Amino acid sequence: MLPAAFTTQLSLAAVLSSSMDAVLGVQNPLGLRRVERMIVVVVDGLGANSLRARSGHARFLAPFLTKASTIDSGFPTTTAAALATLCTGTTPGTHGLVGYRVLDAASDRMVNQLNGWDDRLDPATWQRSETVFERATMAGVRSYAIGQPRYRDSGFTHAVLRGAEYVPGKQVADRFAAARDILRRPGPSLTYLYVSELDTVAHASGWESPAWTAELEALDGQLATLSASLGRNDGILVTADHGVIDVPQSSHVLFDTVPKLVAGVEFVGGEPRCLQLYLTDRSPAAADRLAATWQDVEGERSWVATREQAVEAGWFGDAVDEVVLPRIGDVLVAARRRIAYYDSRDPLQSGRNMVGQHGSLTPEETRVPLIRLGAIA
Repeated sequence: MLPAAFTTQLSLAAVLSSSMDAVLGVQNPLGLRRVERMIVVVVDGLGANSLRARSGHARFLAPFLTKASTIDSGFPTTTAAALATLCTGTTPGTHGLVGYRVLDAASDRMVNQLNGWDDRLDPATWQRSETVFERATMAGVRSYAIGQPRYRDSGFTHAVLRGAEYVPGKQVADRFAAARDILRRPGPSLTYLYVSELDTVAHASGWESPAWTAELEALDGQLATLSASLGRNDGILVTADHGVIDVPQSSHVLFDTVPKLVAGVEFVGGEPRCLQLYLTDRSPAAADRLAATWQDVEGERSWVATREQAVEAGWFGDAVDEVVLPRIGDVLVAARRRIAYYDSRDPLQSGRNMVGQHGSLTPEETRVPLIRLGAIA
């Protein structure tokens, strides 16, 4: 039995689109009341499990975390896919960002969905859905995306944030100050505020580290200050793209050292906790054979599915467009234990220094907060 990717009625796909609807005074899946200004704070890597475990270090935010204020991020639990889901209101099978590293079949190459954009990968067409910001603009609502200056002109930004006015802020405090400035501007507005620092620290040191806890405390203070500055018709939603699991190097699995696990594999995509394997022989029969081999070897600690099985299980949403299907691996291996898969043939040994990891379907990775503040609380 494969797990469901979406175990609750609400997911990230409902968050930003419902926020826009609230500004417009339209009924929405989250049941948000009408507001004039809405801010959606997206904290990269802040899983509900981690926030609950460190609640004493988030004295403002943590008391709002309940079962009712926890939602599914979706699948895969990787930033590229999750933020595209948030910013379009559609799932990966529709918007097309189906993983961290995926196959660009037209160029017969693997592409990184966060920083691998070039002249052969057009953000305007590869990400296939209209963004919430584009819809907001057409409805007469000013929309803003607040993030680090280095992300302003990235391909990923053009793919998922198009339609928003980009407001740079190098430090977390700068970004929250920019959000408070927007609240003082007249007229309706929708603001996306992105905080990457917790995820960065988690990758380097783990979410269970003192450094991560310190970053959470600083964020908690910024959220308390922002909340205190809200007017009576202003609201904030605090959410995340995914959670994090700490994986020690002793739990790295060098899967290529078992030759039958890479027999017929042309490309390795996805990420260490959710491999997407692309075969030289793209036939369903070849995928079935490799999936059966992986199931025999790794089935005790990972979920193994062919593309067809993953699509049928709804991992990429209710529907997957024909154009998107080839981007998904022929075989997917999603870790369910505290492990990560690496290819020892990789000369760069990419990612072997990461502690905090994500990508799979465990509750620690998929369950994220959705906390309401201000007029929508």
